[in-house]
Amino acid sequence: MTTNTATHLTDKNLSQTTRSLDLTISRIGDQALRYSVVVVLAWIGAMKFSAYEAGAIQGLVASSPLTSWLYNVFSVQGASNLIGTVELVTAAAILLAPLHRQIAIAGSLAAIATFTVTSSFLLTAPVWEASLGGFPALNVVPGQFLLKDIVLLAAAISLLGKALRYSK
Repeated sequence: MTTNTATHLTDKNLSQTTRSLDLTISRIGDQALRYSVVVVLAWIGAMKFSAYEAGAIQGLVASSPLTSWLYNVFSVQGASNLIGTVELVTAAAILLAPLHRQIAIAGSLAAIATFTVTSSFLLTAPVWEASLGGFPALNVVPGQFLLKDIVLLAAAISLLGKALRYSK
């Protein structure tokens, strides 16, 4: 066996190993992404049924033209319960994604809608820290708290892409 042939075989084996590792890490990452979105939605959604959380989100919900109407229809707790229900149903749909791709698509779309609305609070709620000169300094709550929703929105978009890819 010549040196070139041995090098070629070694490179080929390394390439196959790298590809296998790539696929394994991608699968783990896909599952971690899905389960982390489920945990966030389920945990925060369940909290919406408490008076503490209903009061905590009141300012955010009231400040947004997308959600302020909820208080014309529901009480503070009723609006929070509705939001929590949507979040829990969305989490369940994403959790059940491997069982039925149409549910995965619906869950991903609901997560996109949820995180689009919550990300929009960055534009409607008082999130800029005045003591630091305002924009671009975010206050801790709600500014920095809401910033994570941009990443969650991106995760939901990724989940939708995966659901659409595997639903064919």
